[in-house]
Amino acid sequence: MTKKGRHKTALSEQEGISDPEITNDKAILKIKQKRLLSVSSETLVSEILKGQVTALSRAITLVESKNSKHLEKANTIIKACLPHANKSVRIGITGVPGVGKSTFIEALGKHLSALGKKVAVLAIDPSSSITKGSILGDKTRMEDLVKDSNVFIRPSPSGDSLGGVARKTRETIILCEAAGFDTILIETVGVGQSETAVHSMVDFFLLLKLAGAGDELQGIKRGIIEMADAIAINKADNDNIKHAKLAKVEFNRALHLYPEKASGWTPKVQLCSALNNEGISDIWKTIEDYIELTKENTFFSERRQEQNKYWLIQTIKDNLQSAFFNHPTIKTALVEQLKLIEANQTTPFVAAEYLLNLKQGL
Repeated sequence: MTKKGRHKTALSEQEGISDPEITNDKAILKIKQKRLLSVSSETLVSEILKGQVTALSRAITLVESKNSKHLEKANTIIKACLPHANKSVRIGITGVPGVGKSTFIEALGKHLSALGKKVAVLAIDPSSSITKGSILGDKTRMEDLVKDSNVFIRPSPSGDSLGGVARKTRETIILCEAAGFDTILIETVGVGQSETAVHSMVDFFLLLKLAGAGDELQGIKRGIIEMADAIAINKADNDNIKHAKLAKVEFNRALHLYPEKASGWTPKVQLCSALNNEGISDIWKTIEDYIELTKENTFFSERRQEQNKYWLIQTIKDNLQSAFFNHPTIKTALVEQLKLIEANQTTPFVAAEYLLNLKQGL
């Protein structure tokens, strides 16, 4: 294939360029020094409210930081942004790896942008339990969406948080809403427990499935289906259309076995092909119908209140856990107890009780 006809991707926008003449050691040093300059909380808040994505990105970085000084600054920013939040539609999107989440989100994001929506995509990237690193490659996969001026994409590492949901996703939503984004798409890593956490912070929960992934019984066994407000069978194209239609029938049968939702909404099963941009508008129409219904019967606002209560308790638990394990005395005692366990001189339960009693006396 000739260079002219080669398909461009986010990894190869151009063949390569030489360093500009102005790029020298002095210029590089100046750029590095500028990056080190601290921006005040007031300035960041002011720029976020103006929709400046650079300020939004910097604020999210502060929110995700474990540095105590950064945490204090982040809390100030969140508190200032809170009155300007809660004006978006929050959509959780999940599915097993390979179901086409990134392709689907790109297709949905482009559709929403064309409708004049401002879309924030929060992609939770799995972190290695060994190296603690993450690829954070979702922007590369969404090569067209990333260029859209109406869209903000923020990949975040899951870290050690439960189920692969980024530790500060909830606060990030508030910042995005304050920046004027009226539609928030949250992509999970699709590992199981992450769905429960995402379900507790969104208004609409969309489950992406593949045809041929299991029979009706398999659909019933999946607890995740009970949380779904809609199921979209992706990759319903070419030779896979027949299998996709059969899967739709099977999932519809499975959904009939679940009790009626408190929202009064009946979950729907739909076909789509994110690659061919087919069925995307129908899925968005379903989301709009759900939002209209739940706002009319007050479930929308009631659910958000319940979510706020849930995250209050969750935040307390997280802070207590962090304070416990980061205490210097506990750190030293924990190492000692681990050595005793290895030497079979104590049990995990006795060691845990010792450490908890030790913390109470500090």
